[in-house]
Amino acid sequence: QLVESGGGLVQAGGSLRLSCEVSVLVFDTYAMGWFRQAPGKEREFVAAISMNGKDTNYADSVRGRFTISRINAKNMVYLQMNSLKSDDTAVYHCAASGRNAWYSRIPSDYGHWGEGTQVTVSS
Repeated sequence: QLVESGGGLVQAGGSLRLSCEVSVLVFDTYAMGWFRQAPGKEREFVAAISMNGKDTNYADSVRGRFTISRINAKNMVYLQMNSLKSDDTAVYHCAASGRNAWYSRIPSDYGHWGEGTQVTVSS
């Protein structure tokens, strides 16, 4: 199971830190990703990190503002979001890839998903 937390309402320019707690899976054998979905839009890749945390991948729209990290000893993955914009408003989902597909931006490469946490950025 993947359970996200940390979403909320924030003003433009503010910051939020999302967390995802992973259970059942052998956490350090999975790459982890964050995706987001705004109303009426398709699910969009945000960021991903490899099993050991050494490799990361970011969407162009968030590079330099968002940082993905993980602590394998705690079965946790995080998404630090700074300089938030109204376009960042969406439901954010964490996802796990058993193929260590940290380089992939395709949702189907991730076999396990959380329910999501709402992030709303007011302008």
